[in-house]
Amino acid sequence: MQPTSNEVPNERTPEVGGENVESVVRSSTDSGALTKPPPHPRSKKRKVDMTNVGATSGATPTNPAPSNVDTDEEDGKDEANEGNRKPSRPISWTWEHFTKDPKSKPSHPRAKCNLCGASYACDSHRNGTTNMRYHLLNQCKKFSRDSGDPSQTILTFQQKREGEGVYNAVTFDAEMCRKTLARMIIVDELPFKFVEGEGFRFYMSIVQPRFPLPGRITVAKDCWNLYISEKNRLKTMFKQPNQSVCLTTDCWTSVQNLNYMCLTAHYIDHDWKLQKRIINFCLIKNHKGETIGRKIERCLLGWEISRVFTITVDNASSNDTAISYLRTRMEDWNLHHLKGEHLHVRYCAHILNLVVNDGLKEMHESISKIRNAIRYVRASPSHMNRFKNFIKEARIQDKCTVQLDVPTKWNSTYTMLESGLKFQKAFKRLGERDTEYALMQGGIPRNIDWDNTKHFMEFLKIFHDVTKSVSGSLLVTSSQYFHEFCKILRVFKASCDSRDPLLGSMAERMKLKYDKYWGNIKNINMMIFVAVVLDPRYKLKFVNFSFEKLYDKDDADFLGAKVKETFSKMFDCYVSANNGVDHLLQQ
Repeated sequence: MQPTSNEVPNERTPEVGGENVESVVRSSTDSGALTKPPPHPRSKKRKVDMTNVGATSGATPTNPAPSNVDTDEEDGKDEANEGNRKPSRPISWTWEHFTKDPKSKPSHPRAKCNLCGASYACDSHRNGTTNMRYHLLNQCKKFSRDSGDPSQTILTFQQKREGEGVYNAVTFDAEMCRKTLARMIIVDELPFKFVEGEGFRFYMSIVQPRFPLPGRITVAKDCWNLYISEKNRLKTMFKQPNQSVCLTTDCWTSVQNLNYMCLTAHYIDHDWKLQKRIINFCLIKNHKGETIGRKIERCLLGWEISRVFTITVDNASSNDTAISYLRTRMEDWNLHHLKGEHLHVRYCAHILNLVVNDGLKEMHESISKIRNAIRYVRASPSHMNRFKNFIKEARIQDKCTVQLDVPTKWNSTYTMLESGLKFQKAFKRLGERDTEYALMQGGIPRNIDWDNTKHFMEFLKIFHDVTKSVSGSLLVTSSQYFHEFCKILRVFKASCDSRDPLLGSMAERMKLKYDKYWGNIKNINMMIFVAVVLDPRYKLKFVNFSFEKLYDKDDADFLGAKVKETFSKMFDCYVSANNGVDHLLQQ
């Protein structure tokens, strides 16, 4: 018999263990023992030359023609050595949610979903984990889709500043979650034990089951670490060249008879945004000027702040002593603008509060009656419900309610009078039907009291708007001071000449208090005028023009020359602080 084209005559077939390879392979194939499992659907195929496979040392291959066999590149090892290798540990993230079924056949292993019990074939060669991954991400109703592949990124919007943000691709990071949790506790002023609440823990188990929630002690440590990190970042910024800071202070005594001081830093960041940070909140022994000054000095040294532009304080005499103490200490640092000549800034809103409170004494009786009427309505729920019924009868559509004032804040008195005027008709019905209210000690508001209040509300609204304008802390207000006080001076001039004796008397009392603090032009900080000069809408000509309208000729000339001199000194100060700028200007 002639050999076929694939056979080589007179050539023996290699033997293994007394049998030739051909017979072994044929018998094994018939039994299915050496049948190669189908490759994984995701694996890449490559062609392998099997010409010499099966040949022993020194033997001639039975088939010189190359034979191409598909192999699984993902396995990366010859199957002949598979029996010698240790079983590998499942590394796919899907095994966190699946468990191998011990009842399944070893040749056909299966795995059950830990959440819903669904069973899938899980042979590493035939099946892989694709079917289990698809089940978790698309079919299992009990699986949180956000807790899928840890390496999978999610596109989220992260806010950096108010009104600004960027889209970032993020992955789950337990450490970052802890830092963010600490920030939430601080920003929302939550107690540390909030993280141990049953509701919050259940909520987080649904939102992100992989995040191990810390206890209150750990959260407290994280908050402290976040504080230290933010403090170091601020200290680095404060030490930047030519970085100036403006300070505001506030001192008060609590109901427990404890003295507190709050120190706030205001500054412009690298993006030219106004920022403010509370850099100290502490107890102080007393409100003496030297005590306050030493406390502020210690705080500035702790924060390594050396360039303080201004310090705004209220009008207590002790604060004058504190500013003098700080000015002396800052001269030693030799880093203050103009040697601290314009360091002291009086709190304008506090001066306005004193001015208006003096004027309100003229109509104390009417204000007292309206305050007592509102206090009666708010004394009990039954009084409030009865008053609401009278509001409905009078067909008043306003949904707000009456408000009481705070004795130390005149703008709250303005808000109280404004809310009382809206419900004047309801108070009238209350006086007609409520005997207890009608016989109230001090009397109820009469028509003349309401008329006086309505008349003076128009006058007081000007001061209320000015107070709101100069009290803002999120916007730059230094350039607004001059315009607002020009408006107040014009109001005083018109009201003092009014034919209404009560309005004229009130305006005169307020003008006297105003002159006590700002009547002497030497007590006015020149930086208020410099801020207007730097405004391109007004400049120096507008400031001089306003001086001529508000003051006599001598005072106007003095202020104009003083503002120009201060502005020139400030310019020279900044030129010397910035290397090379003076050389550029000379060119």
